[in-house]
Amino acid sequence: MLNRRILRIKAFKVLYSSMMSGNISLSEAESVLEESCEATRDLYIFMLGIVSPITRIAREKVEAGKKKFNPTDEERNPNMKFVDNSLAKLLDSDPDFTKIFKKKKFSWEQYDLFLKKIFASVSGKKYYLDYMASPVSSLSADCRLFIRIFEEEFVDSAELERILEDMSIYWNDDLAYSLTFVCRTLEALAKGERWSLPPLYMSDLVKNPDMESDRLFVKKLLRSACTGYSKYSAMVSGSVSNWDRERIVSTDMALIVLGLAEAVSFPTIPVKVTINEYVEISKFYGTPKSRIFVNGLLDRLIQKMSHDGEIVKTGKGLL
Repeated sequence: MLNRRILRIKAFKVLYSSMMSGNISLSEAESVLEESCEATRDLYIFMLGIVSPITRIAREKVEAGKKKFNPTDEERNPNMKFVDNSLAKLLDSDPDFTKIFKKKKFSWEQYDLFLKKIFASVSGKKYYLDYMASPVSSLSADCRLFIRIFEEEFVDSAELERILEDMSIYWNDDLAYSLTFVCRTLEALAKGERWSLPPLYMSDLVKNPDMESDRLFVKKLLRSACTGYSKYSAMVSGSVSNWDRERIVSTDMALIVLGLAEAVSFPTIPVKVTINEYVEISKFYGTPKSRIFVNGLLDRLIQKMSHDGEIVKTGKGLL
């Protein structure tokens, strides 16, 4: 589930937090890293579990319309296509999904107001109206509808962001990635596949025996950055002027330290890949000038360490 970009970001966040606190041990940092990785899959489970609550909100609205003193013709004879969607029934009847959802103690019950706002937004959209007007009723059509809902209704929701922040400190920035896997799950269910809990790491999902374990990768990366932090940070500070040294952004320092640790510890990862990865991450977690700073300093220090024999790559074209 977790690719290496996400794993690098998680290692960066743990290292940065350790830098800021100044008193987190390596074992504590590794524990936080594992919790952070597992939290992304938890968020995937939590968001997939919104299908039935939204369906319930729709059903309650239909029932309330029927009970009005003077209901309209549409309220007397409502279109039940969404209320009776097959996806909600499928997930509700899946023993594996319902078991793990309950085991995690997840619930959408206290967020009815948010669910009502989401359904109100969805029910006014053209893709929903087209779905309701279509004579085709199938699991595939239901899955396609919910894919649109997940793609269009949640990523920029400030209210959902507040809900997630209250639930887990690890869910910051993970929503879009988790929703990607929710949509992949719906695509698989539409093809008749059964739901199964996705492996936590992408290397486990690919199931290639020649592929290096992503779990070992991120653990080794964090350990190398933590144990080598004093050395690498001193190299960074020694590469800039006294005035610039005082202005080094903490996030930039953490990213460069991670980049150096990766270049040293993983002989089969090309230098260009390492530099590009941390430059890309700096665009989201640094300052407007971080991209240039991280790129230039990482390139310069890696070249020097390669020349000194501290960085050795085992394949051709890796430097």
